[in-house]
Amino acid sequence: MSGDNVTQEQAPASNKLLALGALGVVFGDIGTSPLYTLKTVLFLSGDSPTPAVILGLLSLIFWTLVIVTSIKYALFAMKMDNSGEGGILALMSLLVDKKKCRPWVIFAGLFGAALIYGDGAITPAISVLSALEGMNMILPESKPYIVPATVVILVLLFGFQSVGTGRIGKLFGPIMALWFIVIGALGIWGIVQHPAVLLALNPVYGIHFLFSHGFSSFLVLGGVFLCVTGAEALYADMGHFGRRPIWIAWFGLAFPSLLLNYAGQAALILSGADVTQNIFYRLCPTPLLIPLVILATVATIIASQAIISGAFSMTRQAIQLGWLPRLRIKQTSAESYGQIYIGVINWLLMIATLFLTVTFESSDRLAAAYGIAVSFTMVMTTGLLFVSMREIWRWGLPASLLAAGIFMVVDMSFLIANMVKILEGGYIPILLALVIYAVMTVWHRGVETASRIIHEKTVPINDYMAEIERNKIPRVPGTAVFLTRSTGTPTVMRWHVTRNGSLHEQVVTLNIHINNIPRVASGDRLEIREIAPNFWHIIAHYGFIEQPDISNLFAYQGIQKLGLDNENMTFYVGHETIVKREGKGRLPVWQRLIFSMMVRNSVHVTDHYHLPSDRVVEISRQVAV
Repeated sequence: MSGDNVTQEQAPASNKLLALGALGVVFGDIGTSPLYTLKTVLFLSGDSPTPAVILGLLSLIFWTLVIVTSIKYALFAMKMDNSGEGGILALMSLLVDKKKCRPWVIFAGLFGAALIYGDGAITPAISVLSALEGMNMILPESKPYIVPATVVILVLLFGFQSVGTGRIGKLFGPIMALWFIVIGALGIWGIVQHPAVLLALNPVYGIHFLFSHGFSSFLVLGGVFLCVTGAEALYADMGHFGRRPIWIAWFGLAFPSLLLNYAGQAALILSGADVTQNIFYRLCPTPLLIPLVILATVATIIASQAIISGAFSMTRQAIQLGWLPRLRIKQTSAESYGQIYIGVINWLLMIATLFLTVTFESSDRLAAAYGIAVSFTMVMTTGLLFVSMREIWRWGLPASLLAAGIFMVVDMSFLIANMVKILEGGYIPILLALVIYAVMTVWHRGVETASRIIHEKTVPINDYMAEIERNKIPRVPGTAVFLTRSTGTPTVMRWHVTRNGSLHEQVVTLNIHINNIPRVASGDRLEIREIAPNFWHIIAHYGFIEQPDISNLFAYQGIQKLGLDNENMTFYVGHETIVKREGKGRLPVWQRLIFSMMVRNSVHVTDHYHLPSDRVVEISRQVAV
């Protein structure tokens, strides 16, 4: 979801290297789904499944991977990029930029993003649990220690985040490549034992199952959906690797390996294997079982790492777009912009993940809560894709309805099937998403309200400078830089003059503007306008995955040409304290209290914009909302 943009015209060797890297980041979640998907589906289908049922289940898994992951995400969504960047927030920004006032577009983007946090809490728990449960087959006495071992691994995983994965991250791709090769080979071994399993490629088997098993076939869809829970990552991580390397990794290795493994598991069942045990591990010859458990555990850790990193990147996007308060972001690698750490998000995710692990205790029970968040997100993405087909691609209504309609029918079927899990733990990711969505909307509304109140008293700069001349306000040596959100006279500047009775010889009002595109070209970074002698208004443009750095900004040639007194430059920022407005407030009481708390706990503007702390003057002000 983040990182340096990758052009689509890559050299073949570069594409292969990026494809290898994508295996370790993009496909960890979906790549480890064979550990628990077919096991869950078999449980939902009832006892003693017949060959027709097994072929029907495999057919549903196969065509779900084809329709949802390969067609919807790889071939449709990945072509709907925002200047090379993907993901539901990037798509929302693209559409908001086209037409400003469409609340449902914003709702779809924000709620879809909030749901991904729920997925981020469940994925590490279910993945590591399912991997370690293979120890039950090697050493049945180890069962009581599976959950404690999972907790230890997860604590170490989240605890390691602040260090970064720059060095060991280079191993993620090769390890996941080995994982896909191994599961593909295991699948082939299973297929050889019962080749008739390949009949499941015929969609008739899946359709027949759906319409011949009543309510149980509907329940099974909730389990089948687990095979595509990581599909959103193909689109979300596109900006980091590029479209073509992800296609190479998916169609060249990940997709065929997954199909082979699911077919191998189904073939083993057709051969009479015991379905009460984890069928994934039953594929493996006994002497190789311990190495497979170790590889599976490492693969699930990598998958969990990818989910956590994705949550960090999405949080940064939300902050830049003005939907979350400023949080402390630590760059953990100088080589990759995408390697970041956000402590608040990390620890909240860890608490949620550990709670789920201890509460549900097994991957079978946790599967009941899994899938709802992702299926909701996929429905939101499909809705935004429909709008994009009409407005970006300029498709006609019939073609857009046909394409998006097919995806929506599939997504809604899975969503409704997953909704049955609400009382079995599915409410947890929904509640988490609702809380995050509420935080986003309250923050955005609070910022807009506070800005509107501040700007109501804004004085045009020309009028204010004329007032400075009339009152003969002395001009002192040096340069004053006032951070502002508008083109009028900054409130901080007026308060400075009122309190100090003077103004610097050189004045700069600086507006940081976040565009609805991921990156802004260097040549488009600055808008500079001289509005009076030695008085400039500068608008600095950034993309929503870029981190504004004002210290570096003043090294740009366009600003250097102004001849500012850099040695005596002082930055003036305002610090708002949110207070209750007399009479009827602009915000409901509960929103004001939450917004005020977020303002108090957000990262200081000095740290967020990388201002030199020894040159910053902060002026406090009360804003009554």
